[in-house]
Amino acid sequence: MATPGSYELFYWPSIQGRGEFVRLALEAAGAPYVDVARLPAEKGGGAKVLTALLAETSGGGPFFAPPILRHGAVTLSQTGAILQYLGPRLGLVPDDEASRLKANHLQLTISDFVLEAHDAHHPIASSLYYDDQKPEASRRADLFVKNRIPKYFGYFERVLESNTAADGHHAVGVALSYVDLSLFQIMSGVGYAFPRALARMTSKLPRLVALQESVAAVPAVAAYLASPRRIPFSEHGIFRHYPELDP
Repeated sequence: MATPGSYELFYWPSIQGRGEFVRLALEAAGAPYVDVARLPAEKGGGAKVLTALLAETSGGGPFFAPPILRHGAVTLSQTGAILQYLGPRLGLVPDDEASRLKANHLQLTISDFVLEAHDAHHPIASSLYYDDQKPEASRRADLFVKNRIPKYFGYFERVLESNTAADGHHAVGVALSYVDLSLFQIMSGVGYAFPRALARMTSKLPRLVALQESVAAVPAVAAYLASPRRIPFSEHGIFRHYPELDP
């Protein structure tokens, strides 16, 4: 399992999902961590470790859902809370309180977007298959593409523009933050799920496009993206490509 001082991430072993926002932060910082459920079962891995952890009532639990992070005596869930904890420890957020609060509220807004991205293909219930809700998904995805993506991405474009200290290159402060990494992930996710729709928007999102490219070029991130540790996008995660939803 984990060595002393390392982080343990608990998330579903075959999808990026919400756990990917945490993975990106750990990878970008070069932090020692174990993606526990991706270990072989004989080494304490597998999906069963998640169900067991969710059933625990000690050590900070019970927890509603992964991702869950364990670091020494600290165990916590919720992507935003995990990144708020990791940010100062990994050097992925500025030192001043105002910047850390801003980073948190931006991350929570990203979490809102992620939920809407998921509901574009599962608007009725997560417990139903996509094929069980195709008509509703078609209507929801159409509204998501026409209204919600432009609203969120337009907002994040303004966030970058307003950060004059970094000349629009970072969301918070003057260096790479966990918010930048999360913006990279949602841009990449929308590019996978709705490539045609995103292509029609990019001329209005020059800073977000540039940020996505610059994050991908960070050596530690580039190495991660090229490695088997980066789980590919697929039709089992949050961002799914169904051609009929991206005409």
